[in-house]
Amino acid sequence: MYSLLVNIPANAKWAQNGVTTAGGHGRGDATNQLSSPRGLFVDDDDQTVVIADWGNNRIMQWKNGDTTNGQVVAGGKGQGNGLHQFNGPTDVLIDKETDSLINCDRWNRRVVRWSRRSDTTQDEILINDIYCWGLGMDERIYLYVSDYVKHQVRRYQLGDKNGTLVTGGNDEDDGLNQLNGPTYLFVDRQQNVYVPDSNNHRVMKWNKGATEGIVVARGQGQWNALT
Repeated sequence: MYSLLVNIPANAKWAQNGVTTAGGHGRGDATNQLSSPRGLFVDDDDQTVVIADWGNNRIMQWKNGDTTNGQVVAGGKGQGNGLHQFNGPTDVLIDKETDSLINCDRWNRRVVRWSRRSDTTQDEILINDIYCWGLGMDERIYLYVSDYVKHQVRRYQLGDKNGTLVTGGNDEDDGLNQLNGPTYLFVDRQQNVYVPDSNNHRVMKWNKGATEGIVVARGQGQWNALT
């Protein structure tokens, strides 16, 4: 079961004050620090958190209850395009089927997989030539990837290099069949996709198989009004 599929009751109430679970010791590259962290994923089995630590070009893992120090589980070998390096990782998820991390290595224009089973120091390139930003996975183990430059989200079976277009892909603009700078994403149980359409200042929902999206959080321009 993936954390993105957990049921949250409609009447759920949230604590007014949060607690620091990772980092919180200033910007840096020590094991108790982060530098401009981007996406994260929570393992439902043991509440382990993995974080795309953008500024340090690494993936950090924090075990539940250990808020003092994290562990480098991928990258951390400096900025670069080698098979042991990242260049601006933006998102990460855990693939339970293969017990691996899937990472969006943005400026290297690739999606990579890193095994969690051993002290593996090299990754496997799953998808090339993609300005990826966000990742998602559904119950059928399809991988969803947003492309910030092509303004689209594609769905991949693992091993498939080309994928299937599921949102956008009609150039950049604010039409209902378009996106402009999609970033992170969320996939629900029905394979509907929710996408923050960053440059249009809105959140879009694309039902499975739809050719147009639905605005679910308004695109009323870039200001701080509640609309």
